[in-house]
Amino acid sequence: MAQPEYLRIAADLRRRISSGEWGPGDQIPTLPALCTEYGGVSETTIRGALRLLAGEGLIETRARAGTRVRPRPPVHRMAADRYRNKPGAPSTPFTRDQGIGWSEYRLDKRFERVHADTELAALFDCEVGERLLARHFVFYDNNQPTQMSTSYVRWSDVAGTPVADPIHEPWPGGTRAQLATLGIRVTAITESFTAGMPTELEAATLRIGSGIPVLRYTRRHIADTGRIVEVAHPIVRRGDSTIVDFRIELDD
Repeated sequence: MAQPEYLRIAADLRRRISSGEWGPGDQIPTLPALCTEYGGVSETTIRGALRLLAGEGLIETRARAGTRVRPRPPVHRMAADRYRNKPGAPSTPFTRDQGIGWSEYRLDKRFERVHADTELAALFDCEVGERLLARHFVFYDNNQPTQMSTSYVRWSDVAGTPVADPIHEPWPGGTRAQLATLGIRVTAITESFTAGMPTELEAATLRIGSGIPVLRYTRRHIADTGRIVEVAHPIVRRGDSTIVDFRIELDD
């Protein structure tokens, strides 16, 4: 079966962008010019090809600015030791992942009290219905939304403390430092990763095309008693600019 014309054209436009023929910020030729260049195809066919590339995050169209190649986001590495305490200026695992200073970091936040459903109860190893504080975050790197998450802590741990008040966010040192102020010593953190295409909410929040995959992961902070004291489920980042690094120590 012959490949649809708009897919063939999209593949060639993609090649021209990846080869550097059109760089970030360069304007894509107009619809009439592209119709002529690709053998007199219809504007509908060209629009279909451009729509596909826009969904992949390769191009963007703005009023009075035309269609341009979208700047590629920098790649960020999530190091295995990002949760370790670090001396120096205020930071969190997110700012260390992004390589940004405290002044470049912004956080949208919304807190609400919820009850553990079946999924959260399994993650916390607690009873269904246990009271939790849900903390919804959107993380910004120089005003670009880069990560979103919902972090849950046990209400019995944080009720009446600064940790339960969003005014104190962002908190230098992140969740581990917060819990330390409550006398909770975190000695282990687990993370479980999956990948997939973004939901409408994820694509809109992170300002990415619907064709850009996202990385989702679940994180759990575990206290020295073995009790699970925080669950972030899920943390979401764009998948085309995130690298997760692991270091595995071997005995032999």
